[in-house]
Amino acid sequence: MSAQASSPPPATPTTNRTLVMVAVMLAMLLAAIEATIIATAMPNIADDLGGFSYYGWVFSSYLLMQAVTTPIFGKLADIFGRRPVFVTGVGTFVAGSICCALAPSMPALVAFRFLQGLGAGAVVPIGVTLAGDLYSLAERPRVQAWMSSVWGVSSILGPLAGGLIVEHASWRWIFWLNLPVGLVAITLMWFSLQEQVVPRSRSLDLLGAGLLLVSLSCLMLALSLAHLGLMLLSVICGVLFVLQEQRAEDPVIHLELWSNPLVWRGNLTVLMVGVAMLGLIGFMPTYVQGVLGYSPMIAGFTVSAMSIGWPIAAVTSGHLLLRMPLPVLVRAGSLLCLAGSLVVAINCSRGPWWVGFGCFLVGGGFGVLNTCFLVMIQNSVGWDKRGVATSGNMLMRNLGNSLGTAFLGAVLNHRMAAYIQEQGLADQISMESVRELVGEGSTMDPALLRLLQEGLAQSLHLVFWGVTLSILIAGIFAWGAPRIEIEDSLER
Repeated sequence: MSAQASSPPPATPTTNRTLVMVAVMLAMLLAAIEATIIATAMPNIADDLGGFSYYGWVFSSYLLMQAVTTPIFGKLADIFGRRPVFVTGVGTFVAGSICCALAPSMPALVAFRFLQGLGAGAVVPIGVTLAGDLYSLAERPRVQAWMSSVWGVSSILGPLAGGLIVEHASWRWIFWLNLPVGLVAITLMWFSLQEQVVPRSRSLDLLGAGLLLVSLSCLMLALSLAHLGLMLLSVICGVLFVLQEQRAEDPVIHLELWSNPLVWRGNLTVLMVGVAMLGLIGFMPTYVQGVLGYSPMIAGFTVSAMSIGWPIAAVTSGHLLLRMPLPVLVRAGSLLCLAGSLVVAINCSRGPWWVGFGCFLVGGGFGVLNTCFLVMIQNSVGWDKRGVATSGNMLMRNLGNSLGTAFLGAVLNHRMAAYIQEQGLADQISMESVRELVGEGSTMDPALLRLLQEGLAQSLHLVFWGVTLSILIAGIFAWGAPRIEIEDSLER
């Protein structure tokens, strides 16, 4: 392939770079905040729609579809151009948001969240690609800082905005508000970006993406339903996925990179970090509201503490990267995560301040681990593989997010069901009775309500210990990370 054919289609002189990046950042804000804003609203959504057993799937469906489709949309943008794929992706996200706002039941909400995630998968890869298309190498750090700030702001504002909306309006407004922002992003992109697309041929590993989606979906269903047949199907599809990736011209996951100890340790670390992260974001609001009895706003504040610790630690570790051995920083981050998770697991019943403090420590550890491993992985491979190594690391974190909510949601459901049986209450309460603890008012007998609250507390305590176990496993992977010299690797 000639150099001209392999280079990106140039933007025409009429392209307005500033407005294009505003469109990108608006779309990224929607995609990023959607994973967190719903967290503090979920107890109220479960109260309104029922279907508490689907709680974890509301998160998992969105995150799983976003993770799997991200590499596909990146390749589609190379074939058809950035603008049409971006507009299609954001349009799909907005359509999914409208459907979610109108959802009549929890299963319907889960299905529509898949549609939202499908659209969100287009936002990040095209945004990063446009930064490379429109800005010089010297300008990109500044642009990347803008884009990174969107994720930091959304992580802090998401839980708070969710709590504010459900306290003063219907939870459905969480989805309705996506409509005007998405339409503005589409309009700005359509009229501000003018590109000359050079026809090109690219291989799309749709079979690999499909096998990965089926394997992970079956795995999450098997965890939720304790279904052996689904687990077997997940394993079979997983094996077929590995075989497909080995022969695909342009695979979803580049398995050859996993021979590098730094890559596989880093990827497995962020996978388990992703499990723990969504375990806290997804289930902590239910504990603060349903067990401790605080408002959605207070629940949002406790989760936001994690998002405050994350950027502080990320910036600090970024400054320390050239002064300290990277394995030392990674181990410090692991210990910080573990300390925070223990604070949550042991002291969560003592009040939201303890919960917030533990989440702050966990967020700090996450910030260190993600920053250090991303830099370590990028600098452990050659320039020609740096892009796929980076995207692979991001994909593993997103998969951890989706698997975490499914796995820990299954833990919650199974423990709650066992508690109901142990107390001999199967004829009086069920999983759906949990809505009595988070709704506007309860008609349940106070003694029965206290038993239900105790069962929820026990079940969520087990979830938080599951978060601690995930962080411990992540620490084991991180602890053996080999030492590399950044100065040397940057010369490659």
